[in-house]
Amino acid sequence: MACVYAIEVYGPDKDALPRITDDAFDEVDRIDRLMSHYKPESPLSRINREAAKHPVAVEAELFDFLVTSMRYHDESGGAFDITVGPLMKAWGFFRGEGRMPSDEELASARRHVGAGHVRLNPTEKTVAFDEEGVELDLGGIAKGYAVDRVVALLRQRGIAAALVSSGGSTVYGLGAPPDRKGWDVAIEDPLDRRNTARTVTLNDRALSIAGTSEKYFDVGGVRYSHIMDPRTGRPVQGVLSVAVLAPTGTAGDALDDALFVMGVERGSAYIRRYADTEATFVLTDGTRRIIP
Repeated sequence: MACVYAIEVYGPDKDALPRITDDAFDEVDRIDRLMSHYKPESPLSRINREAAKHPVAVEAELFDFLVTSMRYHDESGGAFDITVGPLMKAWGFFRGEGRMPSDEELASARRHVGAGHVRLNPTEKTVAFDEEGVELDLGGIAKGYAVDRVVALLRQRGIAAALVSSGGSTVYGLGAPPDRKGWDVAIEDPLDRRNTARTVTLNDRALSIAGTSEKYFDVGGVRYSHIMDPRTGRPVQGVLSVAVLAPTGTAGDALDDALFVMGVERGSAYIRRYADTEATFVLTDGTRRIIP
C-alpha cells in the first residue's frame, strides 16, 4: 500500500508473538492484493479494466467494502469519492510526484469522476461502470480497513494491547500497554515538522491523518497536494492537515479526506453525525481548530 506497516504487541505468550505478527502482516498483504489499483492482477484492477464492458462479479468482502465506501460518499455529499482515479492520473499523482494538467486533460478526467458512474448490484455482487474511463481508487480508505482487519486478527489471537500503524497516516491503539492508560501518539505539526502539534492517547481508538506533506508539488508559490476535491477536480487549498479520532481505522481514513475537502465550517456540521469522533484542522494561515 506504498507505506510501512508497523505493529507493536504485548501478549501473555512471548514465543507466540512473532507468529501472530507475521500473520498480521500477511493480512495486510492480502488486503493489498485485493484492493490495490497498482497491481494489475488485483480484483480492483480487474474491475477498472472490465466494468465498463460488462458487470464484474467480485467476492463479498470487496463488494461490501465498495458499498461502505459509497456510503461515505453519499453522507459527505461527494467530498469523499473513490472514483477520483482519473483525477489522480491527470495531476500526475498515480505514479509520480505531480504535474499541472492542461485544461483539456482536466476536463476529460472530470467527466469520468462521480459515484453516479458506478452500478453496484447487491444481489449478484457485481460492479459495472456506465462508460469507459471510470476508475476506482481505494487509496483514501483501504489502509484504514487493513488496520481494522489486523486489529480484529490480534483480538482473535488473544492480544489485549497493540499499536498498529499504516505509515503513520492511520494508527489504531488496541487496549493499553502495561501500566499505561493507552498508546500516546504524537501528531506532527504540518507548519514545522520538527514539532508536535498534539499528542493523543489511543485506547481502542483510531487516529487518521490527511495532509499535504505526503504527496505534493509547488508551482508559482502554490502547493498542490494529492487530496482532491472531486467536485472541482482540483487539489484542495487552504488546509494543511486534518487529524481524525474515530472508533475504527476505516471511518477515520474516510473522514479525514472528506473533512479536508469540506473545510472547517461544513466539516463541523458533518462530523457531528458520527459518535465518538473528533477532528483537528490545521489551516494554511496557521489556524488550528478542534471539532467538536
